[in-house]
Amino acid sequence: MTWAFKRQILDVIILILFIAGFAFLIIYPKVNRAPTCTDFKQNGDETGVDCGGDCPRACFAAQDELSVVWARALRVIPGRYNAVAYITNHNKNSAVRKINYRFRFGDENNIYIGKREGSTFIPPGGDFAIFEPGIGVGNSIPVYTTFEFTEAPVWLQVPPEKLSQLKVLVSDIQLTGETTAPRLTAVVQNISLFTIKNLGVVAILYETSGNALSVSRTILDELKPLQSKNIYFTWPEPLTAPVVAKEIIPAFDIFAAKLE
Repeated sequence: MTWAFKRQILDVIILILFIAGFAFLIIYPKVNRAPTCTDFKQNGDETGVDCGGDCPRACFAAQDELSVVWARALRVIPGRYNAVAYITNHNKNSAVRKINYRFRFGDENNIYIGKREGSTFIPPGGDFAIFEPGIGVGNSIPVYTTFEFTEAPVWLQVPPEKLSQLKVLVSDIQLTGETTAPRLTAVVQNISLFTIKNLGVVAILYETSGNALSVSRTILDELKPLQSKNIYFTWPEPLTAPVVAKEIIPAFDIFAAKLE
């Protein structure tokens, strides 16, 4: 074996080693990539594909369905109604940033007279209300109201510190002028160190049968840490029956609340 032939063999070996090393540098990171929440695989501490564990998204299969407890359209003035749907989220640790919905209305003969569509967030764990104001139905009277979400919810896990700390308390609820000019007042207080934006507060008045008699809503642009604010609800017409219970439901996008 000549020296030149030996040199050629050595050069080939070096070339093969170089190519193998280069290929290793390219392939190894791909086959040994650290788990992420967007790699379309169940890995790491995930409990599903890119969900659960440390991922922001909660696994859809592990979530309970939302319950629509009731939905009604309640008169404000002739030809104008407010619609409300009373919903329960059974998932204590997860919420939805945005989901589309639809109200539909029918008269006493169940003839379709209109709809109202919108979008909302879903707070974690508990009852909340979806409110649509000023629905015009002309001379029709909406006797039947249905409500549905028009898309599947995308559930997100709520950080434990927000679940344990973020709370809004309602106190000093007073209703006056039921038979003349109804006015409901209350105090809401943010007892956390988070700033809450766009706090929607729905007030529902109930008659003796337990059905909703009237509904209204107010929105606070901001409620700062440990801040209290007075809220007011008014109705343009006297109430048509005695009020036996009052419920005030505050709700906000928990993901938008920030420490400051």
